[in-house]
Parts: sequence; structure tokens; C-alpha cells
Amino acid sequence: MARFCRALLLTALAFSGQAVLAQDSGQQNRRFSGIPRIGSSEGWSVKPRGRIQLDAGYVSRPEGVTAEGTGTVAGLRRAQLGVEGTGPGGISYLFEAEFADGIAEITEATVTWKPSRSLGLTVGQHNNFQALDELTSERFGGFLERAAFTDAFSFERRLGVSTEINRGPFTAQFGVFGDNFLEIDDDVEPHAIDGRIIYAPQWNGTRLHLAASAHWLDIDNIAATGATIRYRQRPLINVTDIRFIGTRPLAVENETRYGLEAAVISGPFHAVAEAQWLQADVAAPDDDVTFFGGYAEIGYFLTGETRGYRGARWDRTRVRPGGAIEEGGTGAFQLNLRYDRLDLDSGGEQNAYAASLVWIPTDYVRFIVNYVRIAYDDAAIPAAGGLRDYTVDVFGARAQVDF
Repeated sequence: MARFCRALLLTALAFSGQAVLAQDSGQQNRRFSGIPRIGSSEGWSVKPRGRIQLDAGYVSRPEGVTAEGTGTVAGLRRAQLGVEGTGPGGISYLFEAEFADGIAEITEATVTWKPSRSLGLTVGQHNNFQALDELTSERFGGFLERAAFTDAFSFERRLGVSTEINRGPFTAQFGVFGDNFLEIDDDVEPHAIDGRIIYAPQWNGTRLHLAASAHWLDIDNIAATGATIRYRQRPLINVTDIRFIGTRPLAVENETRYGLEAAVISGPFHAVAEAQWLQADVAAPDDDVTFFGGYAEIGYFLTGETRGYRGARWDRTRVRPGGAIEEGGTGAFQLNLRYDRLDLDSGGEQNAYAASLVWIPTDYVRFIVNYVRIAYDDAAIPAAGGLRDYTVDVFGARAQVDF
């Protein structure tokens, strides 16, 4: 906890230094907007990018549970550094790596070609088209973690080729994918097909978002190699390794998944709900399994901002003019409520009830505190007397800066 507090103080001091620098250069009213992009007249440009997220929290321990990971928890949630830019002829690129335990792991590496405003083609490691909550950067979420099904269903970036077509309020996304860059195995060769269709009209300042997605994953040779998959989830805070819900190892040969999305943004208010169904075909002698995950959320900016939305996903929220702290304001404050359900069949069920407060003092700095009460049925970890139905309370806080 002491390390977290020191890091939080350093983040605040770094931000204050940026504000002072702006004042000293005679730019008192200019808001920090990340590292500048450097470009040329030929269309080439480059811009460093990165983010740091520091998390701390508390996970209650049901009576009789002896597994590690409860009590006070803290750590570096994410530290990423990368570069993005453009080239002539509608070319853009993105490369980003995450630093954990002294090791740099490539998270995203893509080249995109947009011959027109309505058509794009992307090659490289990137998110396949799974769900609104997953496709939205964690920099812009209202809670410490995404919905439970996004981790439980093993959503991840994969090497592939995808295309996006835009026509007015309609967007269609389609791609074919292989394995994750860091998990390529000559013996196990997954192949995935993903698609997503979005209808997002806007009228009188109100944005509607309706979408449906489908995913199919085939895993060659998984039974022959003895490889398995487990579907499981942490208690909606990632700086602990305890998992109260999870399946046994399964030799999954293929997955079929469907998703529905609905959201509305009207002034400072937003509401969103998603549902995902996953059917896993398992090699004998195990039976096939069907899982469900979904959530419903509402949020409201007390200071009048509107939640950012762009490209069929949530985007950065901009503090209202004059409202950032370097302009003499208080920043943006947002309240959020969420109900989150995850059903892993024989692996257990969880129903989570969450509330959060988000403070955005300036566009690229964010602080989050949230509380979650999770009710487990048939949990993977037994409590006293072998009880597997119990509740867990989770408190969490985050300090974040990105550029």
C-alpha cells in the first residue's frame, strides 16, 4: 500500500509539473493533450504512446477459505509503451508492448490501410470483434475491470486480417485470426472467424448503439496434444490471483459464441447492456458445455460531460471547457452502477453488484474507486464446512495516466 501511495503522489506531481510548464510558457489556458505527434509534408507521422495504471484494493475472505489472494492487494495493473503513426496513401500503424515482471510482451502490432473514409483493412495482432466492453480501451472504462465474461471467455488479441466497412450509421467488421503472437504453438493451431455489425444513429445530441457479434474458434490437435482450457475469473480486481469461480481443465475442440450489445448516450447520462453466449465442444469423455455472461450499466457525469464514443466503441471523455484543473476547474466526476452476471455451468455462477466514482482532473489523468459485492453459487473454492455459496466484498482504487 505504501508503494501505491508513493506512486500516486508521483503521478500527481508529474501532472502538476506539466501544468506549471504550460503556465511558464505562456499557455495558461492550453490543456495537456499527451505527447505531440511529429509529421512530415509527405504524410509520415510518429507519436509515442503509453499508459500506467496503479491499483490497490481489498478482497474479503469467506470463513474457512485459506487460498492466498484475499485481504489487502496492490500492484502495477498495466505499464505499456508503444508508438503509432501514419504513412502516405491512407496507411497507419500501431505497435505497443506491456511491461510486467521485467519482461516486455507485445500486445498489439498492426498496419492499417484506409483507401477511403468508409473502408479499412488491418493486418497484425489486434482485437477480434467480440464485445463492446472488450473492444473499448481499459483507459476509458468506468470500473477497474471489464465485465466478468471478457476474461472468463479468454478474449485476447490474435494475429489476423480484418476489414471494417462504414456506411452512414452502419458499421460491419469481419476478420480471420490465428493464435496470439505470444502463444504460437506448432502442435496446437487455432483458427478463428469473427464478425460484428453495428447500427449507431445520432439525433438531437443522443447516440444509440445496437450491435450483434459472432465468433467461431477451431483448435486443431488439442485432444492429441493433451492441451486444455480453463474458463475462470478473478473477483473483478486483477491485482489478485484468487479465482472463486472456474471450470476444470477442458479439452475444447471448438467454440461458438454470440453477443448482443445496446447502449445509449444522452448528455451526461449513458446506459449500456451486453450479453454473450458461449458453447464449447469438448473432446470425449467430457460433455459439451454452454456458458453465459452479461451486464447492465448506467452512469452519469455530475459535472455535465458526455461519455466519449467513436468507431463503434467507447472513447476518451473530454473534460468540459474550463473544467480541467489546470484551467482552474475541478475536473469531471462520474457515478456508475453495474450488475454483472457470469454462469460457467458446472464451474459455478457469480452475480456482482458494483458502484464506482470516476474523477478525471484532466483528459489524460483518471482516478477510479469502486466497490463490488459478489454472490457466488457453487464456487470453485469451498468455505467453512464445504460451503460453496457465499458472498465476497471487493474494494478497489486506481490511479492512471496515459499519453
